[in-house]
Amino acid sequence: MLKIAFIAHDRKKDEMVNFITAYEHVFTDHQLYSTGTTGQRIMDQTKLQIHRFMSGPLGGDQQIGAMVAQNDMDLIIFLRDPLMAQPHEPDISALLRLCDVQGIPLATNVATAEILVKALDRGDFAWRELVHKYKPGLDQQGDVK
Repeated sequence: MLKIAFIAHDRKKDEMVNFITAYEHVFTDHQLYSTGTTGQRIMDQTKLQIHRFMSGPLGGDQQIGAMVAQNDMDLIIFLRDPLMAQPHEPDISALLRLCDVQGIPLATNVATAEILVKALDRGDFAWRELVHKYKPGLDQQGDVK
């Protein structure tokens, strides 16, 4: 079971809902997280249960970023709107940077998201389970030392 986060800027929320609806079967066995409105919109259109953080501009990006910083997130689908300035751009940049630091797969458009979700469906993310199993402070069984 992987931890997957969904984030979508306002003009990308419909696209996110359509995408998640199309691949709902892939996400059902994973722990799902999202920023506030995006998560609610997904839950309204699917049977998925999502832990919702605050709205992105109110700190939701940072809440997801905190999980990334702890290497406690496995995949992020973040549909960004490159044509609209965002008031919380520093938070977005920090989240993208943290994903690079921790090696967390991150899709910022539907084309990349589809490639990652198809890989997820094939089981190509098994390597993330090893990341969790051998985290500092855990023994080889994943228990606290």
